[in-house]
Amino acid sequence: MLDANWPDSWRGAFRIELRAEAIGLAWRGWPVLPGVNPAPLTDGDDLTWRRPVPASDAWREQLGTHAHEVATWFSNRTHSLLVATGTVLDAIEVDDELGKRACRLLRALGHPAPIIALPNGRWLFLTTVADSVPAELAERAAIQWHGKDSYIPLPPSPFQHGVVHWRVKPEVCGWQLPDAAEVHDVLVRALAGEHAPQLVQSSAA
Repeated sequence: MLDANWPDSWRGAFRIELRAEAIGLAWRGWPVLPGVNPAPLTDGDDLTWRRPVPASDAWREQLGTHAHEVATWFSNRTHSLLVATGTVLDAIEVDDELGKRACRLLRALGHPAPIIALPNGRWLFLTTVADSVPAELAERAAIQWHGKDSYIPLPPSPFQHGVVHWRVKPEVCGWQLPDAAEVHDVLVRALAGEHAPQLVQSSAA
């Protein structure tokens, strides 16, 4: 998963960071999984932006694995860090422009959400588990709901042209995932073009 041209020290540091992050999230009850590069679809298939997939086809059976076992997954091999959605958390994936508008609206409302940024410009808003998403979001091809039987990459998983990173860390929310309906509503409003109000500073007379 890591660039073969990276110095050994860099690759070693990434393995340590990925393992530490996986263990910490597993202790918090997040269903983390080890990820690997997907197999090429055809000869010469460009894997640059294809997402990592679970290392095991039986990944659903691994959900809820204890942190001690999770630690062994990341001890001897280099894996991407994935989290399964639809049990503990969901994610809504949007483009950069919509992500920025929604992020500002959430901040203005005082309800920040954990947000992940992918190197290809996609943003992932983490929420509680939902049964569905509003039609305004579901009908947009550029918006993807990651719910049951899906998974997403977590920081600091590397891609060929960058590293997955937090835009808003879970610590900002006190590790309390925001209600899915509230985040969906903000995304719908942002999709409709609503912007966060600008703070106007009045000058002294």
